Amino acid sequence: MPHDQPQSNQDQWLARARDVLPAGGFGNFPANIVIARGEGAHVWDEDGRQYIDYLIGSGPMLVGHSHPEVMEAVAAQMPLGQTFFANNARGIELAEIIVDAVACADKVRFVSTGGEADMYAMRLARAHTGRDKILKFEGGYHGMSDHALMSLAPKSLANFPMAIPDSAGILDHVRDTTVVAPFNDAEVFVQLLDEFEGQIAGVIVEPLQRLVPPAPGFLETLRAETQKRGIVLIFDEVVTGFRLAYGGAQELYGVTPDLCTMGKVIGGGFPLAAIAGTDDVMAHFDKDRVGDDKFTFQIGTLSGNPVAAAAGIKTLEILRRPGAYDQLRRSGRTLMTAISDAFAKADIPVEVVGDPTLFDVVFTDTTVKDYRGTLKNDPAQSQSYNAFLRERGIFKPDSKMYPCLALTEEDTAQTVEAIASAVEVMAGMA
Repeated sequence: MPHDQPQSNQDQWLARARDVLPAGGFGNFPANIVIARGEGAHVWDEDGRQYIDYLIGSGPMLVGHSHPEVMEAVAAQMPLGQTFFANNARGIELAEIIVDAVACADKVRFVSTGGEADMYAMRLARAHTGRDKILKFEGGYHGMSDHALMSLAPKSLANFPMAIPDSAGILDHVRDTTVVAPFNDAEVFVQLLDEFEGQIAGVIVEPLQRLVPPAPGFLETLRAETQKRGIVLIFDEVVTGFRLAYGGAQELYGVTPDLCTMGKVIGGGFPLAAIAGTDDVMAHFDKDRVGDDKFTFQIGTLSGNPVAAAAGIKTLEILRRPGAYDQLRRSGRTLMTAISDAFAKADIPVEVVGDPTLFDVVFTDTTVKDYRGTLKNDPAQSQSYNAFLRERGIFKPDSKMYPCLALTEEDTAQTVEAIASAVEVMAGMA
């Protein structure tokens, strides 16, 4: 940039971020944009450029940014107090709503983040069974705890069931208590349960793993085999809860786990997450019921925060309204079809993977059924596609598109046009 050319407002913020933040960012989205505000299905950067938002905070803003009814509920709670570290009516009411909505939920315990919820769910499984090992699926994301960061995105592909740490600072013994299986392979899953018979405390799985839907019968096998062997089945529904359907993946796929974790949508954009499950497993949070030896200790300064709970209550009320999920899925199907048609016309091989409520394009000519299938994605083409969409006013994460209820027909049409234009440019570069 010439010395006499002033920096844009956004460039100034990016420079300030590099001075005080590792890698210049919060560790979430690439640190090359600073968002100033959001409204409905749109965000604006610090230079005032407007985007149609398919990141939506990585999923929680399912009804859109700053929904007026959610803001009204938050504004009503704020003068009454922001946090108490004690029971409050809004948190209790939200727990009641979750119990009514979610098949596995007899009881609910609140935390602040989905990663916390997953960590506690795995701990509950160990407390309930008295066993040590957790089985997870390669490529499954379950937060930032040590067990969660085993084989999330391994740089080298090990033979199953070996776990590969994804971060420095994880103790070696975590590898010994983690069993890794391929997603969507029921035969290997059963073989591993046989191999580690009597050692596995819990199986944790995203029912829709990142983008990849479960193969027919796969979740049913997980349920049947874990039930038979006394293993706690955990559905990580931090992403899918209240997104795939009002009752989450459990409702959509018709399989009920022992525990599930939720976050994102249930806080309406505020920090709130939860563990929910059957009474006998959740009893480990109650010392009077299980005694000192089986008690699972859990506290959190902001757990059940009344402002977040108020936002969540109103968000879930909006989602219960007739036609909400039909509208969400209609928008998603329109975009998935537009992506498929544009790349087919350009003769660029891709697979559109996911569900109409959560999906993206993978640049491959093979079927994607697990994490190793996603590795066949062409990263250069993916980066180009995302960059071309950003230039055309479409804001999306690297590997997902999250539709929201605030999308208008005009937004969808603009997105379809942007997809066609981006693909046309890519075809010309081939």
